[in-house]
Amino acid sequence: MSNVKQLLILSAMKYVLPVLIVLSFISCNEKNKIENEIEAISMEVKVVRLDQEFGATTPDKLPALKKKYPVFFPEQIDDSIWIGTLQDTLQQQLVQQVDSVFPDNEKIENQLLPLFQHFKYYFPEFEEPTVVTVTSDVDYQNSVIVADTLLVLALDTYLGTDHKFYQNIKKYISKNMKSSQIGPDVVKAYAKQLVSGPKNRTLLAQMVYFGKQLYLKDILLPNISDAEKMGYTEAEMQWANDNEEDMWRYFIEKELLYNTDPNMASRFILDAPFSKFYLEIDNESPGRIGQYIGWKMVHAFMENNEVTVSQLLSKGAEEIFKNSKYKPTKN
Repeated sequence: MSNVKQLLILSAMKYVLPVLIVLSFISCNEKNKIENEIEAISMEVKVVRLDQEFGATTPDKLPALKKKYPVFFPEQIDDSIWIGTLQDTLQQQLVQQVDSVFPDNEKIENQLLPLFQHFKYYFPEFEEPTVVTVTSDVDYQNSVIVADTLLVLALDTYLGTDHKFYQNIKKYISKNMKSSQIGPDVVKAYAKQLVSGPKNRTLLAQMVYFGKQLYLKDILLPNISDAEKMGYTEAEMQWANDNEEDMWRYFIEKELLYNTDPNMASRFILDAPFSKFYLEIDNESPGRIGQYIGWKMVHAFMENNEVTVSQLLSKGAEEIFKNSKYKPTKN
């Protein structure tokens, strides 16, 4: 490079860098302003510890408990079933273990209060639900249930990644069975209501569908790591970031975006120990890598277009893809 060109570049940088610094400062100030507004939103987290109340009840006190919480005790289930559960040693151990990890409501409230405030900011119609905690025989597929004004948390699915009760659960699942995943799981449960399902069976439609859900975690849980949002370990997140460009090239070269093969979901979208490129890298890759790519695509769309969150949720995958200008570069 000639001396003249070097001088021109250096001269230009004297003007470019201050502009970038100013823009970054403005962006940070705007984010701080929004977060301050969110923090000022009046919100209450009401937690009902049904897990503790049920665990402490006795057969003679069961009718009163049923009357107090009728929605959790369907009439068609005979009292003998509930009494059997009360006397079951595994149930008693579950209650004890939940009490040891969640002796009070602090871990729950610390995650849900700011989450509910963010919900109210971005979705003004949101009304905080009553949070009811239960045990579920470790039903990790239903850790969080949202129903009308209730938010049900199965606390026995958040006892810790290496808990003894999870020894027979596959590691790619149990790695997220920890208390820090309550917030992300709650957003995921609400996101299923807010984000319309894919309009077709293409891999792209599925990518964008989950990308929208993950973007909601970005705005509703701004203080947690990207790894926690994805449900990845830090190492898995680093692998995804390092290989983003190569993965995108693979999807394009193999013409997979508009592929409607049902196997696309099991290869790249659904929970799995790894993604299936059918290459040597498979065992190194985390599962659900299609969700990760969809997330990055939605990010790019929001950065390159002036749209609200509500508008984003109503837009189709094709429009988001074309207007995102998504093109990852090598880290």
